[in-house]
Amino acid sequence: MTLRIRLSWPAGHTTATLDETPTSTALLGALPIVSTARTWGEEVYFDTPVSVPREPGARQVVEPGTVAFWTDGDALALPYGPTPISRGEECRLASPCNLLGSLDADPRILATVRDGDPIRVERA
Repeated sequence: MTLRIRLSWPAGHTTATLDETPTSTALLGALPIVSTARTWGEEVYFDTPVSVPREPGARQVVEPGTVAFWTDGDALALPYGPTPISRGEECRLASPCNLLGSLDADPRILATVRDGDPIRVERA
């Protein structure tokens, strides 16, 4: 089953395709979500009403455009480049995150998200 979400903010929007995981199922059940975007280096993250445990395949270093769920903060994490703790050009998240899927388009679109922007997530 293909699960798709749409993320939108004042300067743009994108879609993502999610794998069917316990976390993505919980996220879809909470949609739509409106939150406040935060930036951390080249990562956008924001609070969600979802709280889930870390899954066995959780990872800290991921590819740009990965849709991840930061269980330590109940937040979606969307890296598109290095963060303050990255080594070189890698995308290193604050701690291991559940992997949900990936953005459908160039992840650099996330560079248009500003800290404090409203961000909306809904089914695509």
